[in-house]
Amino acid sequence: MGNPKAFLTVPRQEAGYRPIHDRILDFGEVEQTLNTSDRKLQASRCMDCGVPFCHWACPLGNRPPEFQDAMYKGKWEEAYTILSHTNDFPEFTGRICPALCEKSCVLKLSIDSPVTIREDEAAVIEAAFREGYVKPQQYPRNGKRVAVIGSGPAGLAAANQLNRRGYAVTVFEKLEYVGGLLRFGIPNFKLNKAIIDRRIRVMEQEGVVFQTNADIDLNHLPEGFDAYCICTGTPQARDLNIPGRELKGIHFALEMLGQQNRVLAGQQFSKEERVSAKGKHVLVIGGGDTGSDCIGTSHRQEAASVTQIEIMPQPPMGHNPATPWPQWPIVLKTSSSHEEGCTRRWCLTSNKFIGKNGHVCAVEVEEVEWLPNPEGGRPIMKPTGKKETLKADLVLLAMGFLKPQHPQYADNVFLAGDTATGASLVVRCIAGGRKAAADIDAYLQKK
Repeated sequence: MGNPKAFLTVPRQEAGYRPIHDRILDFGEVEQTLNTSDRKLQASRCMDCGVPFCHWACPLGNRPPEFQDAMYKGKWEEAYTILSHTNDFPEFTGRICPALCEKSCVLKLSIDSPVTIREDEAAVIEAAFREGYVKPQQYPRNGKRVAVIGSGPAGLAAANQLNRRGYAVTVFEKLEYVGGLLRFGIPNFKLNKAIIDRRIRVMEQEGVVFQTNADIDLNHLPEGFDAYCICTGTPQARDLNIPGRELKGIHFALEMLGQQNRVLAGQQFSKEERVSAKGKHVLVIGGGDTGSDCIGTSHRQEAASVTQIEIMPQPPMGHNPATPWPQWPIVLKTSSSHEEGCTRRWCLTSNKFIGKNGHVCAVEVEEVEWLPNPEGGRPIMKPTGKKETLKADLVLLAMGFLKPQHPQYADNVFLAGDTATGASLVVRCIAGGRKAAADIDAYLQKK
């Protein structure tokens, strides 16, 4: 490493977010960036550990010590080359990954101050685009064709890798834009959609063909391809079938998030179609990242108030002895959206929706407690009988997604991403797409 003792003298410095009073007025990205000098200092904190747990923890096998050493030395093109060997889309993971690498950084485990790996990754790829290091390449063709069904992170990664191996790749997307979850599930204030468009242009110049508005029947795959990679994600959200579910004003989270992204892209919706939080008391059911995205979107739509409830207990702050490393630390996460204003409550289950004139106006909730399971495994939920009514003009269901069931496919059909594993992380989907591409290549090579 260029400065093997920097971790002793250089403190962790995050870029941070735009001021709340400014960012809630628009859908621009909330995260800021450091200047080049400060960014290089942050990269210098990497200790080049004998056993780089960051590399081990990353589903893509990224090599943070190597690319951060190049960053610190000002070798930005070399840093980009190292990073792009393992990660097809650092511009996505550098913005929205929960940074499993940082949770395993030795500086995290020792002094709770990991290297800013995710931010450094984003800085590398932005420098690469800015300086022209990202150049479309042409690859020799092998005469075989592969269809990729779905254009989310898994589909894009599979298509990118197969194209580089010489296959003629066609990506079929059922919606009107390419991007899948990246396009319609993640708000612009976390991932500006121009970032997706920029990458799609490169892939198109390299020979990948994209067909939108192409709803493929998985029981009757398009003919003329030597192999297929199905990357259709987990389109079915988990529902809450309790009394009053038929009332107006109750929506799945992605109904709101996807529509808002479409509005920002220039599409128009009638007043009846529009899912808007303007002037409403919003209740978000579900405590995960999707729920957090609903909170941030509600603020920007000028909600009167936002409340988020979660059925599980509130996790501890900072460190959780029940989930020691190398387990994923289950600790209280406060997102940029939470910082903008939100009432958060835990151990609440929803009993029924209450309506007025056919529209939801409140939700009856009940406190629950979680008891140890004598047989081990997931704790047992016990209602306490303590009920109350929460005012809600708009209810957003953000309780996760159901893993889809697939028919028996031919041996030239492969699955990748959430459709294979159930709902997961973007970084895992990219890794799944890369693995599927390698499996397809090995299969067709044998053929």
